[in-house]
Amino acid sequence: MKIIVMGVSGCGKSRIGAALAQRLDLPFFDADDFHCAANVEKMSRSEPLTDADRAQWLADLSALIQHEPSLVLACSALKSEYRALLRAGAPDLQYVYLQGDFDTILQRLSQRRDHYFKGPDMLLSQFATLEEPADGEAIVIDIRQSAEEVLTACLQALDYVGSSASHPA
Repeated sequence: MKIIVMGVSGCGKSRIGAALAQRLDLPFFDADDFHCAANVEKMSRSEPLTDADRAQWLADLSALIQHEPSLVLACSALKSEYRALLRAGAPDLQYVYLQGDFDTILQRLSQRRDHYFKGPDMLLSQFATLEEPADGEAIVIDIRQSAEEVLTACLQALDYVGSSASHPA
């Protein structure tokens, strides 16, 4: 089983991804850990990354996905082309999209400490870049509920992946 928990920064990818991996007894990886120092520095200055900035990062993540027999990866995967690149060579890859509105996520981000992602401008750039998954491309989970409810919705939806690819919560 290969799962990418995706969405904009602050939607809960890392928290839900780690909990999902633990429940499913799969290794967990956070795509943020694969950014080069220059990208982290750029984001810490509230400068959005470009496609060129993301190219090597996406290549490294794609290699990880192909190398690991099973995993849960927390990754923004904001554009359709990024998701296609990550799925290349791993047709069984399942996306779980943690969907939330700007205000909910901004409020969550304002509570973060010691994270390079800061400020409403960076979040606005993520929403501007986001291409929501097309019908059937991902399981869609509404994050306007507790983390435990989001996790439960993810687990329930993954049990039914064979019968339907999208399960709004």
